[in-house]
Amino acid sequence: MVNIVLPVDFGDRTEELVNGAVKFAKQVNGRIFLIHVAPSDIGFAIGDMGFQYFPEVEENEIREELVQLNVIQQRILADGVDCEHLLKQGIAKDIILEYAQTKNADFIVMGSHGRSGIYDVFVGSLTKGITRDSDIPVLVLPIHDHK
Repeated sequence: MVNIVLPVDFGDRTEELVNGAVKFAKQVNGRIFLIHVAPSDIGFAIGDMGFQYFPEVEENEIREELVQLNVIQQRILADGVDCEHLLKQGIAKDIILEYAQTKNADFIVMGSHGRSGIYDVFVGSLTKGITRDSDIPVLVLPIHDHK
């Protein structure tokens, strides 16, 4: 069986990305290891008093993201593809690459939002970073607006 790591961010194009990964998994007799990496700074706010940490905000956000992850997992399973999931906090690129190694991934499936140029200079691109640093083949699906 082919092991496929599928990072998701719950953005507008997540469903399109999941559809592509499921289609690929069916073609190669694969199973999907779904992962979402939440930022480490959930629950932190800056205001008049400086930085403040609100653990209840972090707990609620993580709980909501876990629910979303479960929904995606159930949808993948309903499509006939074996799937498990993981939610972690931290630096997305590092956690995704580490997870792919621990799951003996044959592929990492990522989406390309079609952004480029100045956006990448200031924000960076997770897909670009994974593609650059991964020893595992990365399948990049176009999930941007088609012109």
